[in-house]
This record gives sequence, structure tokens and C-alpha cells, in this order.
Amino acid sequence: MNGPGPLGTFLQARRARLRPGDVGLRELGPRRRVAGLRREELAQLAGVSVSYYARLEQGQSRGASAEVLDAIARALRLDGQEREHLDRLAGAARHTPRPRRPRTEKLAGETHDLLRAVDGVPAIVLGRRTDVLAWNTLGHALLAGHLDFHGPDDPARRPNMSRMLFLDPHCQELYADWKRKARTVVGNLRIAVGRHPDDPLLAELIGELSMKSPEFAALWADHRVTPCDAASYELRHPVVGTVTVTQQTLSVARSPEQALIVCTTPAGSPSDEALALLRQTLCQR
Repeated sequence: MNGPGPLGTFLQARRARLRPGDVGLRELGPRRRVAGLRREELAQLAGVSVSYYARLEQGQSRGASAEVLDAIARALRLDGQEREHLDRLAGAARHTPRPRRPRTEKLAGETHDLLRAVDGVPAIVLGRRTDVLAWNTLGHALLAGHLDFHGPDDPARRPNMSRMLFLDPHCQELYADWKRKARTVVGNLRIAVGRHPDDPLLAELIGELSMKSPEFAALWADHRVTPCDAASYELRHPVVGTVTVTQQTLSVARSPEQALIVCTTPAGSPSDEALALLRQTLCQR
């Protein structure tokens, strides 16, 4: 294995975030030359040998047991999502990935029916790489009305929500708190990479965004793991003005790697009225 790999890089990033005072250690001796805890300090906290932990970070050891991972997770003070991410990375490190040609993601007929059934609210379906596989009319108008509605129908032209958020000025201006939305998208991509470490198209997307967006590169280097099940965002829509929606992520039973994103508003609220105005605008076209 060349380099630390995803597992080692994640461990290094998490170790760098901890200070001796965070874990009850006193800062003694010469001036520290590393950000965060030293390897020997983390190994001591986890109850493993320094040489073993160093090999783990350097990508030279693939067989960490569940007990060792538990100890390291506790020492790094990982939360539940980060702990699951650590397990996925450790599992991937145990197996040599075999090159595979990625399949084109398709929408099942039942998912099309589901999207049609929620036509009264903005909704989109995302693939595992955040490609837009489909959207209903209101979802398209709310989140990406400047793009071709039929773009998701052609795999070669599908919009990608991560790419849009970091590289499309319209989408950057849409979110009042763009940085919070950006952190969530990057956190979700981290989870996707942990689940699919050998996906070349996903790696290509990460590489493209890292090169073209300094903001993405900085967030990606932080190694935060942040799933987004539901969150409220204030949108500055070019047609109906300010509207606050709760974006909820629902798993698709027939296609577990796909997600249905629906945008809801409280009944009778100004944001609900703004969505009603957007629906009316669409009906008049």
C-alpha cells in the first residue's frame, strides 16, 4: 500500500484536532512540533503500542481488531458517525480493491412513482455520488431552475449537487448560510467515500472539486463526517424571494444507495406562501 491511505489519513486528521489538555495530559517538555497529540500520546491513551499505532497510520497494518478500533475511537473522542466511518475505512483497508467499472445509476419505476406522488413539495433524487437522478417540477424550480429540467435523463449530462454547490454561482447565492450547507455536503461525501473507497468516479469528483474550489479543499482536509438527515436552510430564491425549507433525506428502499430529498415548510408560514407562489408561477408557464 502506498501512503497512509484513507484510514491513516483519517486517523492523522482526528489526532491533529486533539490537544493534550483535551484528554487530560499536561504539556511538558520541549515545544511541540506537531498539531494536536503526538502518536505516542494517542497510543498511550488507546492502550496500544506506539509502533503498532504508527503502522496503522502509515497504512502498513490492515488487521486492526474491533477492540483496538474501539480503544482508538475512544482515545480520539469520535462521535457515533465518526466511529462508523472508522469501521468502514478499517474494513476497506482489509481488502485489496478490485478494479470495477462503475454502473450507470438508474431510477427504478417505483422511485419515479414516489417522486410523482410527492409532486406538491419540492423533491429530488440523488445517487451515491450526489448526481441528480431525477427531480420534480417544483424541486427543479426551487433548487436549480436555471438548469435544463431534462438534464438528469441523460447520464452524460446529469447535474451533480456537490459540483453545483461549489462551482455554480447560482447555487452559492441560493443558500443564505452557504458555508453550513457546504460543510454538510462535504460530510456526506466523506461517508460515501468510506462506503465506496474504490469508486473511481467518486474519486474523480473529489479530485475535481479539490482542484477547482479552495473552499472544498479546506473542508475536505478537515475530515469531518457529517450525515444530513434533516436540516433547515434559508434560501434566497430569484423568483419568490426568501424561503426557509427543511430538507429531509429519505432512503429509497429499492435502491439503498439513492436518496429522496424533500423540502418542506410549516403550514401557513411565509415560506409556505412563497412555495405556493412558486407553484402558481409554474402553472402559468
